[in-house]
Amino acid sequence: MKRNVLITGTSTGVGYQSALLFGENGFKVYATMRNLKKADALKEQITQNNLDIEILELDVTKTASIKSAVETIIDKDGRIDVLVNNAGAGFAKTTEQSSEDEIRWVTEVNYLGTVFCTQAVLPYMRKQRAGQIINITSVGGLVGQPFNELYCGAKFAIEGFAEGLASYVTDAFNINISNVEPGGISTEFMNSAVDKTKTNGQLASGEYLPIFQAYLEGNQKRAEESEVQVYQTGREVAEVVLKVAQNDNPPMRIRTSQWAEELCELKTSADPDGTKLVAQVKSSFL
Repeated sequence: MKRNVLITGTSTGVGYQSALLFGENGFKVYATMRNLKKADALKEQITQNNLDIEILELDVTKTASIKSAVETIIDKDGRIDVLVNNAGAGFAKTTEQSSEDEIRWVTEVNYLGTVFCTQAVLPYMRKQRAGQIINITSVGGLVGQPFNELYCGAKFAIEGFAEGLASYVTDAFNINISNVEPGGISTEFMNSAVDKTKTNGQLASGEYLPIFQAYLEGNQKRAEESEVQVYQTGREVAEVVLKVAQNDNPPMRIRTSQWAEELCELKTSADPDGTKLVAQVKSSFL
């Protein structure tokens, strides 16, 4: 039987490429996005390549929207096999210069959206005693980075949420949880992060400005001089997501590039895929 997959945030980037790649590899894909006006490129690829992809509206910041999309899939297929929590947004700004609305927004779209989408599919996966939840997190979920502390905080939260959830739903209900952790990605995601950072047309101001300029220059230098690839394409990350979905014993966490592995080495060297950590949690509490 063909497995189905619900993917959030498929209008661009990793989500868009994941929808196509899963469709090309025999999945029934429910590609969701907040704004259906951005679906034209995906619709064109579906038609050209005769892919089994259905586009649905889903705004991860609205629980009613999440519930509606999930119920649509259940009404059609009676089950959800894989959830890919991809929707998110970059944000690079100082804590001091971020507004309360911005802080709440970056947390809501990057963390709470994952929680509420997961919550919506769990009853069906539990009932069918099978399922897979794949969260697109970030190396920023393991290593805090300058001017990304609010974004990293949301991604750190996903890591803790996923580890705790995996400690009991995997054994009890055969629901596998995985975190896919990219490094830099060359997609619209980066442009979004820069746009969200600007205040009155500036990326940072006052005493933070020279530090922020050094940060941007360091990013550029690293991309130009690194011996390993720093920025991946959305397609390259999507290929890792697909491999996780096709794995009968998927890892708790996986980085998507050598650069990402090297950045996180101090956090992962003793437990690169998170297996030991989850086992320790289970033995300590269950």
